[in-house]
Amino acid sequence: MNLKPTELTKSSQASEKASATPGLWKQFVLWFDAGSAQPTDPNDPQAARIDWARVLPFVAMHAACLAVFWVGVSRIAVVTAAILYAVRMIAITGFYHRYFSHRSFKTSRAGQFIFGLIGASAVQRGPLWWAAHHRHHHAYSDRPEDLHSPRQHGFVWSHMGWFISRRGFVPDYSRVKDLAKFPELRLLDRYDILVPIVFATLLFFWGSLLARYYPDLNTSGSQMLVWAFFVSTVVCYHATYTINSLSHVFGKRRYETGDDSKNNLFLALLTFGEGWHNNHHHYPSAARQGFYWWEIDLTYYCLRALAAVGIIWDLKPVPNNVRANRGRRGLDLHERSV
Repeated sequence: MNLKPTELTKSSQASEKASATPGLWKQFVLWFDAGSAQPTDPNDPQAARIDWARVLPFVAMHAACLAVFWVGVSRIAVVTAAILYAVRMIAITGFYHRYFSHRSFKTSRAGQFIFGLIGASAVQRGPLWWAAHHRHHHAYSDRPEDLHSPRQHGFVWSHMGWFISRRGFVPDYSRVKDLAKFPELRLLDRYDILVPIVFATLLFFWGSLLARYYPDLNTSGSQMLVWAFFVSTVVCYHATYTINSLSHVFGKRRYETGDDSKNNLFLALLTFGEGWHNNHHHYPSAARQGFYWWEIDLTYYCLRALAAVGIIWDLKPVPNNVRANRGRRGLDLHERSV
């Protein structure tokens, strides 16, 4: 159908009016489509401010934990929450961190996607976002450019303020060109919120099925949702965040790394090995962060188990000369490449 010039003008004006998306709608879209966000000028003073509209889901996750007072508690719900904490912590520490960020071992294309999917269920954004920010951290650790340095920005900001700021929403994706060549990873990163939504829905139905067929377990769909998703996720959140904050403040330093990274046994137990943070900053490429047998590194043990069955391979070791050298090292080859 051909439109007259006047009708064409009206149609164009209507289209422009419709495309002038209201600010609140734009924020809503960002919850589901991170790819629609534009990078923020780091020199813009507004960039360091918290963008409350974007982080409403993050705030809601914490508020939802209060529902434990209404849904009650059962052994099966708490056990499921603990198991999901462990599985997703391994996905974050072993794959988001040691694989996607540092490429400390190899896996298949299918393997990296599956573990990226599990990592996304922890609601810590997508693997490209995570790796890009973490590589930036290693390039500028505890210097002014480091977005989550306690030395530069204080404890609260380093713990969780940085990623809910406007500047933290879109990282420097040029740092993850090796990952961005996989369209499935880009898709997972762009629509990262969909994975937790599907995961939470499945947990609700799982609890509902248990309530129907195994009533002696004393659980329900809402109880399983609250404990296994909201509580488990929020605990996983803050355990992970301690590596940015507490491990740069409390602990011991074996190596002179030029930053404030420290080794902390308690944090290593809490995060399945990430607390050996000074070790990690000394040699980021290694698949293990507990350099010595007495430094418990549960993530590394899990990676060894996965390697034993052929799911991953070529785990990078810690060279003896690197482990023994307690002086400051230059950037390793991986850090130079990113």
